Amino acid sequence: MSTPIIQTFPLGTPWQTIDPFLFSVYHLDHFPKGNGEMGPDPSLLKGRNLGNDFDPREKWRMYHGQTIPGFPYHPHRGFETITIVNKGFCDHSDSLGAAGRFGEGDVQWMTAGRGVQHSEMFPLLHDDKENPLELFQIWLNLPRAGKFAEPHFKMLWHEDIPVVQEKNARIKVVAGNYKGTHAIDPAPDSWAANPDNDVAIWNIHAEANSEYILPKGSPDANRVLYFYKGSEIYLEDRKINPNFGIVLDPSEDVTIQIGDEIAHLMLLQGKPIGEPVAKYGPFVMNTDEEIQQAMEEYRLTQFGGWPWPYPDHVHDKDKGRFALYPDGKLVEKS
Repeated sequence: MSTPIIQTFPLGTPWQTIDPFLFSVYHLDHFPKGNGEMGPDPSLLKGRNLGNDFDPREKWRMYHGQTIPGFPYHPHRGFETITIVNKGFCDHSDSLGAAGRFGEGDVQWMTAGRGVQHSEMFPLLHDDKENPLELFQIWLNLPRAGKFAEPHFKMLWHEDIPVVQEKNARIKVVAGNYKGTHAIDPAPDSWAANPDNDVAIWNIHAEANSEYILPKGSPDANRVLYFYKGSEIYLEDRKINPNFGIVLDPSEDVTIQIGDEIAHLMLLQGKPIGEPVAKYGPFVMNTDEEIQQAMEEYRLTQFGGWPWPYPDHVHDKDKGRFALYPDGKLVEKS
């Protein structure tokens, strides 16, 4: 009897991915009350290991910020970042002069292309209660033809992102086509911009003690389902525990039986780019020589420099959700 399951694997940090995806990480941090200056109220001088952002023993992590959680300015070249903030907020600033505060379900899609610097800080806006943060960051590769595309910054506001409500499940369609419901267009030079590449990013919440059917995709796509929170699920009578990834045959529907808790699932899917990948930290090219060239160019140009006053730049505490684009266009949300 055939099975749609090709492989299962435990979820580490980051998650294992398959072409066209390069990297995916999930953070759930129970940040404490703020100190009035968007940092944590508890002292950072009492045993915190600053920068150890992937330590699962900690309820909350300071990442690489010294006063405010987050990632101060750093470069990228040759791929895209897709940042999904389900809880909490992210303050974005970049070398293009773009900026924004997004969260509570918003998604940022940034094409690094030929090179960009940005910072991603997580301001603790509440001083009277905890500041939970739930965040996914996904790296989607660019093909050789797109490695030097112009950098692009796009916001997908949660009010506009399609959500499909089925009998037993709720599906947030960040990218792709879910049973005829199409996501917002991605960045223009993205591998996801061509529907023939069948790129899908779906955040699925399936109800406890129910049945959910994952619809099939293109037979040429790579498909991975990440089970990151819940009790257990059963795929074709095979039990899968939480914190496991499942590589699936995309050519057939998959029936999933949900255990005693809501199953939180992330699907990443897409036709492979099928080109050589050379990686060094925040640079992703096709050859090691191109990586060396990227590092040298960054050393000489800083990808346009840093127009903000601090490497860990954040916006005013009372600022709402907004996006300031490189052309000066400002979009403000309630």
